[in-house]
Amino acid sequence: MKANEKEELFAQLEKMLDTLQFGSITLVVQDGKIVQLEKIEKVRLQSNKNR
Repeated sequence: MKANEKEELFAQLEKMLDTLQFGSITLVVQDGKIVQLEKIEKVRLQSNKNR
């Protein structure tokens, strides 16, 4: 992985992490290289806390 590719990857990860409250980030790898980032965000509803 080239230096500029790493910088882009880390910048995207940092951006995703800064906006994520609950959820997960998945790295998709093909042929040994990261080709995609996926962010799944969960939304916690206030009314569910009373159950």
